[in-house]
Amino acid sequence: MSGSDIRSAAYGLVPTDTTEDVRTRGAGVSTQVAVLPVGSFEQHGPHLPLATDTLVACAIAREIAGAYPVHLLPPVTIACSHEHAAWPGTVSISSVTLHAVVRDIAASLRRSGVEALVVVNGHGGNYVLGNVVQESSAAGERMALFPAPEDWEAALARSGVSTSLLTDMHAGEIETSILLHAHPELVRPGYESADFVADDRRHLLTLGMSAYTDSGVIGRPSLGSAEKGKELLAGLADSFGAYFSLLTAETSGS
Repeated sequence: MSGSDIRSAAYGLVPTDTTEDVRTRGAGVSTQVAVLPVGSFEQHGPHLPLATDTLVACAIAREIAGAYPVHLLPPVTIACSHEHAAWPGTVSISSVTLHAVVRDIAASLRRSGVEALVVVNGHGGNYVLGNVVQESSAAGERMALFPAPEDWEAALARSGVSTSLLTDMHAGEIETSILLHAHPELVRPGYESADFVADDRRHLLTLGMSAYTDSGVIGRPSLGSAEKGKELLAGLADSFGAYFSLLTAETSGS
């Protein structure tokens, strides 16, 4: 990877706002909503980088920030990837740690006057994020998890992605398309012939990914395109409107 490629990836991950930018954006807004991308650092076959889930979460979060007045946060880049432990490079933290990190971030935001937090999850194995949101909401805190499967389904229909969420589990058409759009310089050659399908994965939690794929790919990356990636992100940004309305209505007391 060249130096320019590294810089491109870095700017895709880290917001460059100053404190005055944040102050100006929040002026006159009755509700402040923060957006936290959560990814992972795990294998994505031979054609996508270990940081794929983080890059995807950040691409979704940037699309949201371009359409709504939200406070974009830097990502959590290492999460719960234990099912990928058989491949070199994968790094995980415990679900307890991830739970604590998100709770601490939410508490810090509330102390600074930001009452609502949306967690943008880029990795399906981060199951604990659903528990964090449930517990926080039950305690009267304002938090949401995005995207839901229904949001993905709507985005798939809009973009023309033909692989289902079941089949396109990992490093497939969806993730390859988003990276071809957002970070084409990071997609390695070979995705055109990397398709592998394993729809029956009922023992995944027990056996891990290596029981179902040798390459690390489960999906059809050959169908990926930059145009599909662009439309996927646009579709998710549209879906986010309902979340933004819900959180801002609750915060304003309406």
